[in-house]
Amino acid sequence: MLAKIPSASTFSRFFKKLAQSDALQDLFQKLVLKATSLDIIDGEHASIDATKVDAYEASKPKKDIIDDGKHPNWGMKRDTNGNNIRWFGWKLHILSDSQSELPLSIRVTPANVHDGNVAVPLIEALSKDYDRFFNPKYYAMDSGYDYNRIYDSIIKDFKSIPIIAYNPRGSHSSPEGLDDDLNPICSGGYKLVYWGLDGDYMKFRCPHVLGKCNCPHGSNWCSSSDYGYTLKTNRKDNPRQTGYPLRSSEHWQSLYNKRTSVERCNSRLKINLNLNSIRSKGIKQALAHAYLNCIALLAGTIASKKLSMRNEVSLAA
Repeated sequence: MLAKIPSASTFSRFFKKLAQSDALQDLFQKLVLKATSLDIIDGEHASIDATKVDAYEASKPKKDIIDDGKHPNWGMKRDTNGNNIRWFGWKLHILSDSQSELPLSIRVTPANVHDGNVAVPLIEALSKDYDRFFNPKYYAMDSGYDYNRIYDSIIKDFKSIPIIAYNPRGSHSSPEGLDDDLNPICSGGYKLVYWGLDGDYMKFRCPHVLGKCNCPHGSNWCSSSDYGYTLKTNRKDNPRQTGYPLRSSEHWQSLYNKRTSVERCNSRLKINLNLNSIRSKGIKQALAHAYLNCIALLAGTIASKKLSMRNEVSLAA
């Protein structure tokens, strides 16, 4: 005979105890490694983004909020149409695998925490939690993460390549020596031709010599050499403006386009699962709720993969 269903208060106490432990994080990480062993997760290209999560707590005016990083707060972001969206609660920050669109590392913060402040901690957690098992070659992010400190950390600390959309921050002109696509230009205003990577140095050549334009000054305006004017820039000196790959290249754009994978991950957690329906107060409970949703997403993907593998074996037999 089945026992009575535990009361709501019993479930609440159990969930609170679960949120205080590391059990959900441990299970999440084990599932990530399991998905990797099944070749679901690739790990070469990662994407980072944040999504809004409403708090269970009743909203408060700003003057009554405890701004200690542990309580919900007011956040604001723009939607795809440029409209401002405000909410009271949390932000779920996700570092996802771009191939599988599955989360690898997550953090929950009050909604007022800027996305850019959590990017490096997410990458550090990925390296630490999996004992350097993951070392993505590329990290893609939108313009909200366009800060020198993020570029520098990804390049110097993790030996990876940042693929981050440029944020002009109100500037009405491109940086000096660059065109609107952030490609280096010559003194005549023509786009220099990218001529390859030599170690850390990116090489650019005169477009007139290479027949890409008809400069009225000719090549002697910039250089007396028949080879034409040559510019070399270290890709690590100012990666925000002239990093590798070039922002104007198809290669850069293809790598950046993979960033939408984390948006689809966010969407699945909200639409197909239960991310935006928190029923407990506090940041630890919010994180536990997020872990449960991510665990469900990982487990479902693993189960689907195993079923597919079983069917393939059956058909082969």
